[in-house]
Amino acid sequence: MSETNENGAPSRRDTLLPSELVTAARDVIEANRAIGRTVALAESCTGGLVGAALTEIPGSSDVLIASIVSYSDDAKTALLGVGHDILDTFGAVSVAAAWAMAHGMVERSGADVAVAITGIAGPD
Repeated sequence: MSETNENGAPSRRDTLLPSELVTAARDVIEANRAIGRTVALAESCTGGLVGAALTEIPGSSDVLIASIVSYSDDAKTALLGVGHDILDTFGAVSVAAAWAMAHGMVERSGADVAVAITGIAGPD
């Protein structure tokens, strides 16, 4: 049986994620479940961390239906349909790329909404 802290998030013994992150993930899952909305994720620089946080929450599969980590430009194009023209013109770290990632994720997953995250976070 899992233990929870005062915020209802898994205790430190049950997760490696910071409790604040898990609490925020719980809020996202509960708010979207309450209105019957499904969510998909298109992550880049976060490498799946947002998906990991959301799936810490029991019942998250009621809300989260898909998650893709597309770290490279080639993956963004192949998995999410982000056009080379967008990447060449605006770069992978841009509002245009994030919008295209989210749009591609909604089309591919059938989710009501998608969240896309792109940025610079790598070791280089």
